[in-house]
Amino acid sequence: MITVYGIKNCDTVKKARKWLEQNNVEYRFHDFREDGMNAVPLTQWIEEFGWEQVLNRRSTSWRALSDAQKTEMSNGSAAALASETPTLIKRPVMTKGDSTLFGFKADSYASFVK
Repeated sequence: MITVYGIKNCDTVKKARKWLEQNNVEYRFHDFREDGMNAVPLTQWIEEFGWEQVLNRRSTSWRALSDAQKTEMSNGSAAALASETPTLIKRPVMTKGDSTLFGFKADSYASFVK
């Protein structure tokens, strides 16, 4: 089963969900805000891919961090910050079995859902 993690008001998440629906792909949606962060494998993502891949460094949430927070970022601090501020996470995150994909690109989604 495919799970899509994100925030329902995020434009990129909307595009991804629309693509999935137009391509008749069944998925479960987990909203970071509404469904909470308890069931989100955030630490696993950060351990596997590194915080640089998981956090969206172009987001307003990233820009709101202090220079010290950005400079001293580590996998541990990233997990703590992203748990408190899920808008730091690059969205959407799509998982299928042991595979994970960050962000949305139609070509990547087409390969991923096969």
